Amino acid sequence: MTPSTLSAKKLLVATVALSAALGLGACSSTDAGASNSSSSSSPQARPKPIASLPAIPAGGSTAVALDANFVSALGTLGLTPATVGNATLADGSVSFPITGGTVTVFDKSSGYRPYVQGTLLHQNSGLSLTAGSTTVELTDFTVDPGTPARLFGDVAVNGRQVAASAPLFDLDGTTLNPISMDAKGNAVLQGTTVKLSPEAAGLLNKTFDTTALAGGLVIGIATITVPTT
Repeated sequence: MTPSTLSAKKLLVATVALSAALGLGACSSTDAGASNSSSSSSPQARPKPIASLPAIPAGGSTAVALDANFVSALGTLGLTPATVGNATLADGSVSFPITGGTVTVFDKSSGYRPYVQGTLLHQNSGLSLTAGSTTVELTDFTVDPGTPARLFGDVAVNGRQVAASAPLFDLDGTTLNPISMDAKGNAVLQGTTVKLSPEAAGLLNKTFDTTALAGGLVIGIATITVPTT
């Protein structure tokens, strides 16, 4: 199935949901300039959105094909990755089910920032890292497509929560591929680069008593799949 065979409603759902998920990714220098200009002047009136999806349907997934250098780094540090809850790990890719969310998209040319607003939820799933007797769990991910686009989540160490809604990963959308449709009619957006955030790097370094992790470390390439019905 191709976009031309989709109904207008399905295409809107797909486009808006994917915009929320990977946010039209990281802003370009032009976007950043517009955002800074807007924030330094008087508050800009909220324009009428060009699209809005109050309830992103559950049933899709956000998958990350883990970068070989990241996997190698984990091995060097003696960290063993595993999944939490409903997440799955197979063939070098970790997948987190989409459980809901909402998004509003404004006309990019209006100068209103961020022009994609909302969240994409991945509740009851996550990723763990274990070294010796210490296990860190990163769970209940929320993608925020703001400027910049980031992924937030809860952090627990050996079962005790140490941070809630912490910025875990930065999302670089400059590597995005165009939207496509799979054989089941799901909307697919592939290519966003997922990077370790400076905040998460600092927390993991402290927890595992190392200095080897740094913000900007490439975790992998994301593929998000959203049902259109």
